[in-house]
Amino acid sequence: MRYAIISDVHANLEALQVVLSDIDRRDPDAVICLGDFVGYGPDPVSCVEQLRPRLAAAVVGNHDRAALGRLDIATFNPYASAAILWTRDRLSDEVRQFLGDLPETHRRPAFLAVHGSPRDPVEEYIVDAVTARASFEAAEFHLALVGHTHVPGVFVQDGERVAALPLHPEDLLELRSAHRYIINVGSVGQPRDGDPRAAYLWLDEGAGTAVLVRLEYPIQVTQEKMAAAGLPAMLADRLAYGR
Repeated sequence: MRYAIISDVHANLEALQVVLSDIDRRDPDAVICLGDFVGYGPDPVSCVEQLRPRLAAAVVGNHDRAALGRLDIATFNPYASAAILWTRDRLSDEVRQFLGDLPETHRRPAFLAVHGSPRDPVEEYIVDAVTARASFEAAEFHLALVGHTHVPGVFVQDGERVAALPLHPEDLLELRSAHRYIINVGSVGQPRDGDPRAAYLWLDEGAGTAVLVRLEYPIQVTQEKMAAAGLPAMLADRLAYGR
């Protein structure tokens, strides 16, 4: 099986359309989304409507739950909170139903898929080897796929050792049977690793390999739509810097 793994679309339609076009060209066996369909961006309904028919499976993200009023936004920064409140008023009944039905985890023979971490599927950020180790200890898996931080990377467990490694675009990551892995697939709609290009992961189960894909998209179009919608200017500005 060959998989396209995407995460953190965050209502960025321009980024999503470029990613979907590339996915169509590669023709995977399945597309999986790791949550945060909405929040921050100006096109929550269109993003869900365009993505939903293509998905083999998806899990829920913290912004998805927040947009439904099922997660307290008191811990969100003021810009994220404003975007969530804006999003709540614009979701269709169909999109609300779809987001509300999303599970916290999705498991396949090849991997475990969650938004945050295997230990806390919705809200925990895996930012270092310490938090990665806790997730390796919390669940059984050879490979876990996560999003949430918007920063692509890989954590590898080799016996008692857990190491954090970068995941560079187009570098082939070989998934060895003797090791365990947590791969952060990055963000389609709001990257935060200093690279403004949309990101997703290409996973080849048969070959035992994974590759990070980065794609340019018309950021200015998204920024103009955010400004017209009255979304916080900071959220639009950061798209150009990948922060």
